[in-house]
Amino acid sequence: MPLTPVAAHVAPCAADRRIKRTLLLTVRPGTAADVLERFESDLMAMASHIPAIKSWSLSRVSGDSRWTHVWEQEFESPDGLNGDYLLHPYHWTHVDRWFDPEIPGSIVEPAIAHLYRWADGPVLTG
Repeated sequence: MPLTPVAAHVAPCAADRRIKRTLLLTVRPGTAADVLERFESDLMAMASHIPAIKSWSLSRVSGDSRWTHVWEQEFESPDGLNGDYLLHPYHWTHVDRWFDPEIPGSIVEPAIAHLYRWADGPVLTG
């Protein structure tokens, strides 16, 4: 699956071992360019609001794929992912609205792939 980077930020983690999280998503066809830009900006701004996100990368999927975007992050611990990140007010107020089909203006198709795993060192390189 070829990726076209939108932006990335790589930061050191205190521990060598970290949680690598990957989200594959599809933005609905016909989404206006300015709306897509706001969505991508909201994703990229998460690390400024959620300190548990250490490194991150947002990419668009090129070529023939059911996915349009790949959003990746690294966390120092499962608590950083499952608590600090997923329960953070910025996540709920600025990001989830793009995904929730019950909220007018949502643009992400309901089918997503959410994967995470331990990594013994940095995975994202910028």
